[in-house]
Amino acid sequence: MPPTFDKNTGSPNINLFVFISALFITLLLSSNLIAIKLVDLFGQTLPAAILVFPIIYILGDVLTEVYGFKRARQTIFIGFGCNLIFVAIVWTSIQLSPSTAFENQSSYETILGTTPRILLASFCGYLVGELSNSYLLIKIKTATQGKWLWMRTIGSTIVGEGLDSVLFITIAFLPILPLSVVVEMILVQWIVKVTYEIIATPVTYAAVIAVKKSESSLPG
Repeated sequence: MPPTFDKNTGSPNINLFVFISALFITLLLSSNLIAIKLVDLFGQTLPAAILVFPIIYILGDVLTEVYGFKRARQTIFIGFGCNLIFVAIVWTSIQLSPSTAFENQSSYETILGTTPRILLASFCGYLVGELSNSYLLIKIKTATQGKWLWMRTIGSTIVGEGLDSVLFITIAFLPILPLSVVVEMILVQWIVKVTYEIIATPVTYAAVIAVKKSESSLPG
C-alpha cells in the first residue's frame, strides 16, 4: 500500500509532517541531554534516555509507514544536523568566561561537558539504528504487501534498536565503565526497547491510522 497523501495536492500535509518531525527531533535532543544520567530500573543500570528514545523509534515507524523511506530519511538527517547545532552552542557556552555571579560553572561543565561524547555515541547509534529500522520496515512492508504492521514495526525495531544499543552504549560508556557493565547495559537496554515497542504496538497502529486518515482528508 503506497503512502497516504493529501487527495487534493498529492503531497503530504505539510503541517502534520512538520509536527511529527519536530516532535521526533525534540525527543532526540532531549534524549542526548539526559543520556549521561544513569538510572536504576528494576535493579538494572540504564541511561535516563531510555524514557524517551523508544518513542523516537515509534515516531520513526509512523513517518516511514505513512510517508515512505525517503521522507523519513529527511527527518533523520535533519535531526542529525540539529544535534550538531545544539552541541556547537553548548560547547561555545562552556568556553565563555563565567560571570562572578555564576557559581555553578563546574557543575555546568560536568553535565553538559560530556555532551560531545554522548553526541558521537548518539550520532553513530542513531543514524545506523534509525536508517536500518526505516529501511527494513519498508522492505518487510513490500514483502508482506502492506499486511501485518506489527511484524514490520517489531521486526525492524529488533534490528534497529539492537544496532543502536551496541553503538551508543559502547561509545558513551565504555570509557568510564567496566566492560562487563557495558555488555549488561547493551543487552538490558535492547530488551527493554524491544519490549517497549511490543507493548506500544497498539499505540503505533492508532498513530499510523490517525495520520493516514488526516493526510487523506486535510488540505495541504
